[in-house]
Amino acid sequence: MGVSSTVLARPRRARIIAFVLAAVVVVVFTLIALGLHGKTGDGPGYFQRGDQAAMIGLGICAALAILLMARPKVEADEAGVRVQNIIGSYDLPWDVVRAVSFGRGTPWLTLDLHDDERVAVMAVQMADKEHAVKAARQLRALHSASLTSSVVE
Repeated sequence: MGVSSTVLARPRRARIIAFVLAAVVVVVFTLIALGLHGKTGDGPGYFQRGDQAAMIGLGICAALAILLMARPKVEADEAGVRVQNIIGSYDLPWDVVRAVSFGRGTPWLTLDLHDDERVAVMAVQMADKEHAVKAARQLRALHSASLTSSVVE
């Protein structure tokens, strides 16, 4: 058939940025937490260890939220395509997909479905340039192969 049997793609730049930014956020919140000591201001309150732990906890929560940007993934084979976005995922057979498109000016690839719906594939991002083009071509090839195999059957 000439088509690779499985395609797996994840965003490259977004993942790198997410991991670096998450680490920076944890470090910054930890440094802020270490600076929380003494009086809280003009009032009678004092910063305590619980306040420091809460600040570090907030940093970890913020880092986990940032790491959601590293979640997108697309897996495809002859049977269909599985899309995992930041929130939500789809498992679609190729026969419901009308086209695999990467429109000019769009941030990521989309799957155009026969019912006029569109599914964003955030794992294939324009910012990744050649990596994204390669993944889009592989997905289009799998889609085309599924169309020709369904016509033959």
